[in-house]
Amino acid sequence: QLQASGGGLVQAGGSLRLSCVASGSIVSFMDMGWYRQAPGKQRELVAMITNGASTSYVDSVKGRATISRDNARNTVYLQMSSLKPEDTAVYNCRARSLIGVVSWGQGTLVTVSS
Repeated sequence: QLQASGGGLVQAGGSLRLSCVASGSIVSFMDMGWYRQAPGKQRELVAMITNGASTSYVDSVKGRATISRDNARNTVYLQMSSLKPEDTAVYNCRARSLIGVVSWGQGTLVTVSS
């Protein structure tokens, strides 16, 4: 079970940190990622981190986002800065187990005002 939090209303240019807390150890996951879906748009992968701590980002957030993990807290973070109105979306975390089972959090809304 995953619990995403940290969304809210922020002005353009601002920052926020999203958290995704797992009910169990995250070291058992092959990878964890943050996805977002804006109104009228398809869901997209924003950032991913593997159990080896390799990271990847969608081009639109490169240089503005950092995904990280704290295994002791069973938490994955997404730090975003220089936020833009186009970053407005529901952000959700996803975890994939070593055998390919996928789990999703409930989503957290990020609204960036211009």
